[in-house]
Amino acid sequence: MKAPCNLITGEVRTKIRSMILASELKPGQRLIEDELIQLLGVGRTPVREALLILQGEGFIARNRGWEVQGVDHLQVRAIFESRVAIEAATARLAARKITPHACDTLAALIEQMEPGDHLPRLALNRLNTEFHNLIAKAADNVVLAHFNERAQFYYWALRIPVMFSDEQLTATNAQHRELLAALRAHDEERAERIARGHVETTMGIVEPALPR
Repeated sequence: MKAPCNLITGEVRTKIRSMILASELKPGQRLIEDELIQLLGVGRTPVREALLILQGEGFIARNRGWEVQGVDHLQVRAIFESRVAIEAATARLAARKITPHACDTLAALIEQMEPGDHLPRLALNRLNTEFHNLIAKAADNVVLAHFNERAQFYYWALRIPVMFSDEQLTATNAQHRELLAALRAHDEERAERIARGHVETTMGIVEPALPR
């Protein structure tokens, strides 16, 4: 029995969106229908329908063909200000609702993000995205999760030309540990404060490195 076309379209849209958020598909990169069909193992119709949905959501654009949407560097402060507000609110809700199992999963991700493992940047990005997505899932708020997803997209679309030092990576992962401790303790105010500081720390590293 064949799966309904709308179900397949939804799965294709989710896979392409995940690749964009993980920076596997980069801002400005062309999206060729035939390549997506081969990569995802689906027909042309669900790919086209998924691309139209992603266009409506602002993830991709049409410019003599499909391409991943880019973001103007002049918007960087607005993007970070949005992330501060969204991730702080997300952490506060997650602290109220998170389960021990989710906390254990976060702990495992933190261990994998330690800079001593010399992870490639793309792998580190994936782990970091998974970490923050799990917190968003624990918050259990569909609207806030949508805003969080959009903020992540805008951030990665900046194509930030800066490599974090081992010291900076250690410091940001230490903030991950502090955030996890607050989540385990169901301390909403502390979780919100740490999440806010975490994004502000990243902004302090990234913003000076962006082209003027």
